[in-house]
Amino acid sequence: MSNTLPSFPETLAGVYIDGQWLPGGPVLEVVNPATEEHLASIGSGDAVSVDAAVQAASRAFPTWARSAGAERGAVLRRIAEGVRQRRDTLIQLQSLNNGKPLFEATIDVDDVIGTFEYYAGLAEALDAQQDRPVELPVEEFAARLRREPCGVVGLIVPWNFPMVTTAWKLAPALSAGCTVVLKPSEVTPLAELELVRIIAEAGLPTGVLNVVCGTGLAVGAPLSSHPKLAKVSFTGSNAVGVQVMQRAAETVKGVSLELGGKSSLLVLEAADLDLAVELACGGAFFNAGQMCSATSRVLVAEPLAADFLARVKARAEATQVGDPFSEGVEMGALVNQAQYQRVRGHIERGIAAGARLVCGGERPAELARGFFLQPTVFTDVPKESALWNEEIFGPVLCVRSFATEAEAIELANDSEFGLVASVVSGDLEAAERVANALQAGMVWINSPQVIFPQTAWGGYKQSSIGRELGPWGLASFQELKHVVRAV
Repeated sequence: MSNTLPSFPETLAGVYIDGQWLPGGPVLEVVNPATEEHLASIGSGDAVSVDAAVQAASRAFPTWARSAGAERGAVLRRIAEGVRQRRDTLIQLQSLNNGKPLFEATIDVDDVIGTFEYYAGLAEALDAQQDRPVELPVEEFAARLRREPCGVVGLIVPWNFPMVTTAWKLAPALSAGCTVVLKPSEVTPLAELELVRIIAEAGLPTGVLNVVCGTGLAVGAPLSSHPKLAKVSFTGSNAVGVQVMQRAAETVKGVSLELGGKSSLLVLEAADLDLAVELACGGAFFNAGQMCSATSRVLVAEPLAADFLARVKARAEATQVGDPFSEGVEMGALVNQAQYQRVRGHIERGIAAGARLVCGGERPAELARGFFLQPTVFTDVPKESALWNEEIFGPVLCVRSFATEAEAIELANDSEFGLVASVVSGDLEAAERVANALQAGMVWINSPQVIFPQTAWGGYKQSSIGRELGPWGLASFQELKHVVRAV
């Protein structure tokens, strides 16, 4: 697959309402993070666009909500097939706009296909589940249970996994019978807009999906507070999540939040060190560390610590960083200049706080352009430092040793976050015991960060409110109704 820029119009429409692409207002400039070159200009929306999109979704809701689950499932299957047919284009757009290597973009696109297919199946099963009788303790009454779509929903998605996070929200919302206003990230909208075209071609009725590109202030804020929304689902930083929740509270609408993480990978004494090193580097450096699930804290049993640190250093230094389209590249660029500077600032403050830089922390010498950063490893990190406690969202890994299993669990759980964790050990009984003790929504044992649509996504504490994926993702867009009658 060659790095060939698609042909974009002078200004790409970034507002899609009631089945029509509209020019929008202020222009968003989209940049290739690997080259710092201009990719496209996109017309964005504002509060007026948001209101028009919500009104369109409101008009479409009664018909879509009453449609059969089988009908909705058929549309979702056509969307999955459309993504499959345009797979190469979407992979290229993902790498161009996000800076991630082609193999990572391929995983993303395949995840989108799998998610739409999974929720197509759940939609098709809804009809048989509707109006199920509820057993009551008396014979004078009968009851039945209905699961109904909650209404018009707003979906606000981040820049680190374009299309993936959209699919995780949009597929269950459509499966449930909701209508949608989607706000893509203003930083990485290109693959999202192509996905919208695929969805339109799949025969989704007019007005069921509406899209407004724009900044958080211009679009995200009025969407979160719009009185006609039944729910807003947001993925992003904790700071913005708080603002979304505050605005949603004004009209007491439903909220789902998938926020930050500061996750640990625990290397127990019986671990295979080669496996532990690969999992640690994969968990910290995949997507250039721009993941809420990044296992940026590695806790290693004391007898293994010195050997592990030496191996991690060698693996980090051997990681090939560069053009996402180049063969053999393992890590691409950070998404933009602002994120690059933010991560560099974390590194500099970590050094100033007394952490020992083992390797990395600089721009690769051979890459003069692009927002590239070497995989970075720290040790001797003070427990109270920001480097150890705050989400960095970059390729930065901190290593600390522990003496006992209890200490490892305590260190891992000592966080305001609780999204994911990983355990590496040849002693599966110990690994399972530790996994059960960790305060996290997802724990992997001897496994990379593989995510299936069938398993829930979300975490403890400040990492999230609610769960995405699995039947829980569908339920988050449904209301429960019991109908009780006298016999």
